[in-house]
Amino acid sequence: MESMSNQIRPAADEYFEYYHRYTSLVPDGDIVEMLRSQGASSIGYLSALTEEQGAFRYEPGKWSVKECVGHMIDTERIFTYRALRIARNDKTPIEGFEQDDYVKFGSFDACSLRSLIEEFQTVRKATVQLFGHLAEEAWSRRGTASTHEVSVRALAWITAGHEIHHLHVLTSKYFPVF
Repeated sequence: MESMSNQIRPAADEYFEYYHRYTSLVPDGDIVEMLRSQGASSIGYLSALTEEQGAFRYEPGKWSVKECVGHMIDTERIFTYRALRIARNDKTPIEGFEQDDYVKFGSFDACSLRSLIEEFQTVRKATVQLFGHLAEEAWSRRGTASTHEVSVRALAWITAGHEIHHLHVLTSKYFPVF
């Protein structure tokens, strides 16, 4: 489906103000294309890391690179699940999640970095397909997630911004861009 709504930045009233920290990082333009190209860029960066680097933590108590990638995967799944439900006009409020518990119980350090990169790539492909197939009217639908109103459009921008945020953390605090 060809949509113009995927090129409209969400208004401030389409999401809880906390998420401005992510939406503000996303450039204007086609969000579906942004998600597609951004995923490829992140995969490129992550693929240059070694398995040993995947276990690196820049400080004691901080997530390892693999835990950060696992967090990105889990969070993208949750954001797109929310978008799917709201796009399909499901009015049931969607509960929040505790990111630190998800990482704690995700067993990401037991996975290879390569398998996590592959999983991220698969999740991103599904994300692009979900948003790429939305009907025009679905983009502006709103629902409740984590006790706050959010639009499908905002969830697309939040998803992209969340990745930008964590890639910045990886490239600045873990390993500078090669």
